[in-house]
Amino acid sequence: MKLNFLLVLRIIAAAILLQTLYFKFTAAPESQFIFQSLGVEPWGRILTGLLELVACIFLFIPSMQIFGAILAASIMLGAVAGHLFVLGIVVQDDGGLLFLLACIVLAFNLMILFMQKTKVMELFFKMKKSCCQ
Repeated sequence: MKLNFLLVLRIIAAAILLQTLYFKFTAAPESQFIFQSLGVEPWGRILTGLLELVACIFLFIPSMQIFGAILAASIMLGAVAGHLFVLGIVVQDDGGLLFLLACIVLAFNLMILFMQKTKVMELFFKMKKSCCQ
C-alpha cells in the first residue's frame, strides 16, 4: 500500500512539473512575465526548467527518487516564496492556479521524503560522515 501511494505521489508531482516545462522552454508570455517579475528572465526560467526536468527524471529512478524529491521540494519552496513575497497568489488572472500547483508539488515531495525518512536519514548521515572525515 505504501509503495503504491508513493508511486501516485511521484507520478502526480512529476506530471505537474512536466506540464509546466512546455511554458518555460517555449518562453510563453506567462512564464516570461513571472521570471521578469522575479528579475531572473531568461536564465532563471531556463535553469528552473532544467532543474525541474532533472527532478522529474530522478523521481522515477528508484535509487534517485529521494534526490528528485529534495530537488523538487527545494524548487517549489522557491516558487511558493516567489508567489508570497513578489508575485502574489494570483498571477495574471490565473485564479491562483500556479500557486496551488506549486503547493501541491511541494506537499507531495515532502510527503515522499517523510514516508522514506529512514532512507533520508541514512543518506544524511552517510553524507555527513564522508564530508567530515
